[in-house]
Amino acid sequence: MQKAMQSEAQPEILLQRATGERLERFARLRGKTVEPGEFWDVVVITAVDKNQEVAYQKQLSEKLKRKELPLGVHYHVFVDPPGPKIGNGGSTLHVLQCLEEHYGDKWDSFTVLLIHSGGYSQRLPNASALGKIFTALPFGDPVYQMMDLKLAMYIDFPTHMNSGILITCADDIELYNIGPTEFIRFDQPGFTALAHPSSLAIGTTHGVFVLDPSSHSIERELEYGSCHRFLHKPSIETMRQAGAVHEWYDRQLCPSEGDSTRSTEYVYTDSLFYIDHPTAALLLKFYKQMGTLCCEIDAYGDFLQALGPGATQDYAKNTENVTKKELGLVEIREKIFSLLKGLPLNVVLLNNSKFYHIGTTREYLFHFTNDRNLKLEMGLLPNVFSICQNHAEDLGESACIIHSVLSSRCSVAPGSVVEYSRLGPEVTVGTNSIVSGCCISTKVDVPSNAFITTLSMRIDGKVAYASVVFGIEDNLKKKVAALSEAHFLHFFGVSIGQCLELWGLRVSEQLFSGDKTCLSLWTVRIFPVCSSLSESVQVSLGILNSVQNKSPFKLNGFKLLSVEEILHSKDVEDMLKFRQQLYEEISLQKQKEKEI
Repeated sequence: MQKAMQSEAQPEILLQRATGERLERFARLRGKTVEPGEFWDVVVITAVDKNQEVAYQKQLSEKLKRKELPLGVHYHVFVDPPGPKIGNGGSTLHVLQCLEEHYGDKWDSFTVLLIHSGGYSQRLPNASALGKIFTALPFGDPVYQMMDLKLAMYIDFPTHMNSGILITCADDIELYNIGPTEFIRFDQPGFTALAHPSSLAIGTTHGVFVLDPSSHSIERELEYGSCHRFLHKPSIETMRQAGAVHEWYDRQLCPSEGDSTRSTEYVYTDSLFYIDHPTAALLLKFYKQMGTLCCEIDAYGDFLQALGPGATQDYAKNTENVTKKELGLVEIREKIFSLLKGLPLNVVLLNNSKFYHIGTTREYLFHFTNDRNLKLEMGLLPNVFSICQNHAEDLGESACIIHSVLSSRCSVAPGSVVEYSRLGPEVTVGTNSIVSGCCISTKVDVPSNAFITTLSMRIDGKVAYASVVFGIEDNLKKKVAALSEAHFLHFFGVSIGQCLELWGLRVSEQLFSGDKTCLSLWTVRIFPVCSSLSESVQVSLGILNSVQNKSPFKLNGFKLLSVEEILHSKDVEDMLKFRQQLYEEISLQKQKEKEI
């Protein structure tokens, strides 16, 4: 068994080589005009509202101007229609309509990459203002962002794909190795999904493929098969009962949970998937008939569960994994099932592949600072496109500095990430913290396990600033339905009620923005509006320190906003201007170093 996978090189080394080759090939395409058929015809990024659309358009324009992307490609940002949230499934349907409106009948011959980047990134707030797809990664010169990585990792796909749409998300990374003469083909009718071997624990939080037994042998790194049934975030018991669990014959190849523990059992989990053009046209016709969507549809759970000969309509009524149980969801699911029933779900089994998610603060910190596997496979660095004078020994390998300028006497502890920031000589950053978009010139201590990002706003025609601070473990998505339940919200591990007493505030309707029956840390008005970047950081860190030290820090003299309101008033141009200033300073310094 696994004849082709027995190689002198370890699977991790093969993965590293394959990733490096794709990155090098993409680097050669940056700023060059690609030939028809050489790359994607269309690349689409989705946005949840007009504000986000503007932010994405500006960043796309900047990247094209700096020649960081291949040219000759149609890049679009398509914003979800106004009204209720429609989820990434609804957004997919809306994109199909936008493509038809833009290109008429031409789109039926296009290869399209669709990247879902709508949403406010409440689990990784440093991506909330400018988007998960523009998250900086710790490698490249200039720094690669998630968009660059996506385009690099999928560089072979368009030339081995029939017209259709490849659908992916903005906050995950797929790495894979296949034979030197092999390619991943997307040329079958219906749906085709990549499948990655994963532990059973990972399977409980992803989609899991129940394969047709005849399509699975694990003899090569790349295999093609068919899926009998798709399970969405199943329990381990459900996986076993459905026949989704397999066993490794070679313990060296089985997936680990980031440590030395290995299980001989595994399942195949999902990442991206492809829809051929006839299927996309079928979905578009359905969307037009529906008119307006009134609830969130999941492109993975609601589309893929309808596919394969073993699919049943039972999932339509199962709302266990639904964040918000909405009227009409069951009916829409039943209609989708009727529409897609009988269509095949083809699977591309990538037996030497890795799937990484960086959509939460914990994942972000671990993968960028302590994940030795990802560092090896992608060549991640502790210090990338930054000025960090005399920091080689101080930073070590477990802190991460991206696109930043640090004074020689500032200190960043292991396990922390600093991005797009300027830190002065008496700044200290504790362990496992995130500092993003900050300018700190005076003596400041950022505590351990803290998150801080400074956002620019335009209020009454003037630029203002607010620094958003939280604990790394704070749950910004947790909601309560009434003011009397506000004490169930925790800020830096402390009940919000206790925090408010320290800050001289009290629970009231005025304390929260938006829907008063849906209260959260996202909508609580506790962040002061300031006139400068530096002042903003100092004041907001005062909020954190007061909670940590149980000492009063009065906020009743400030104009206070919630994260929700700050993002509504965000000034994208000012934030990008700050990043550009850092870019020019770092580039100038690097040029001087080359000349010496």
